[in-house]
Amino acid sequence: MSLQLEKSQQQNLLEVQDLKKHFPVSGGSFSKKNRQVVKALDGITFSLKKGETLGIVGESGCGKSTMGRAILRLHEPSSGTIVYEGSDITHISKKEMKVKRKDLQIIFQDPYGSLNPRMTIGAMLSEIVETHKIVPKNEVFEYVCQMLVEVGLQAQHYYRFPHEFSGGQRQRVSIARALCVKPKLIVCDEAVSALDVSVQSQVLNLLQRLKKEHELTYLFISHDLSVVKHVSDRVAVMYLGKMVELADKHELYDNPLHPYTKALLSAIPTTKDEKKRERVILKGDVPSPINVPSGCRFHTRCPIATDLCRSAEPEFKEVAKNHFVACHHALKI
Repeated sequence: MSLQLEKSQQQNLLEVQDLKKHFPVSGGSFSKKNRQVVKALDGITFSLKKGETLGIVGESGCGKSTMGRAILRLHEPSSGTIVYEGSDITHISKKEMKVKRKDLQIIFQDPYGSLNPRMTIGAMLSEIVETHKIVPKNEVFEYVCQMLVEVGLQAQHYYRFPHEFSGGQRQRVSIARALCVKPKLIVCDEAVSALDVSVQSQVLNLLQRLKKEHELTYLFISHDLSVVKHVSDRVAVMYLGKMVELADKHELYDNPLHPYTKALLSAIPTTKDEKKRERVILKGDVPSPINVPSGCRFHTRCPIATDLCRSAEPEFKEVAKNHFVACHHALKI
């Protein structure tokens, strides 16, 4: 299904059209012909402008991380197209993708799991810098030390191993690793969710500063709506492999149109000065991505679902300026 994306004078850095990622279910007595699949990502369309931060929110298992990894080809897409700087990178070879990899980086949720415990931080970063020939070989040491200082560490940390750092420091190392190849787009995959609240704030401020200084573009994935509002320009809401709403952050937080978005926002704690939202409690659990509901896949938990919702899948369309939503009753709520 095609979506008319919003037009802008700013050039799109990334354009994703009907992106899908299905994982086959292994084992069991299913024949290859009738083998079931997990529809982790089931038709995502959006664009990302240069210098923009697009926040991606949703419950665990909705496909946020799968989307980020599929865009970077860490998971090979099942179908759809990924266009980066006007070039289709969906099916380019591994050798060609290696060249693009310098521009497309990721910061993982678990920094310790993504760092080699047998290598010093300096050796890891130096290897990446040398592989992509970022600076002449005789300048690599100085360049890596500069990167460590830029993310709030010290030059002498070059000789330390990952286990010698705190969680917040390891995440700074991960940020330095992504930054050292001079990328244009960084996928932040739950980059602060494993950190203490005080450390989260420091890392978020660091990411904001680096974005301005290096003219970066972020795809910021998180389950924390307060964090997403703080760092994003636009916000997309995902449910069971689909994007159900996409809008400017102020528009989405002030005027949510999808019942699922309303439920998520109602769960955000408020201060005395903030307007309280009516709490929306969703009944039941998220359906299995192996056997998704017919029609609107949210209808099994939706408080306003009708027969139309159960039988027909809603189109993800623009209902107000740059405000996209997939709901049959979006303007009636």
